[in-house]
Amino acid sequence: MILPGATVRVKNPADTYYRFEGLVQRVSDGKVAVLFEGGNWDKLITFRLSELEALETASRKKGK
Repeated sequence: MILPGATVRVKNPADTYYRFEGLVQRVSDGKVAVLFEGGNWDKLITFRLSELEALETASRKKGK
């Protein structure tokens, strides 16, 4: 499920941002706003929900 705060990857090979990973900012009416941050630029792009795939984030376990 894709909700705000989730990390996603663009899976549409015809898109300029294909395989880019970003952070979901908002979801409405089947569209998702994704924030891409890289080096000296930030960009907020809107995609259709079908163009994105959710990524699993690895959680770290604290040592003893």
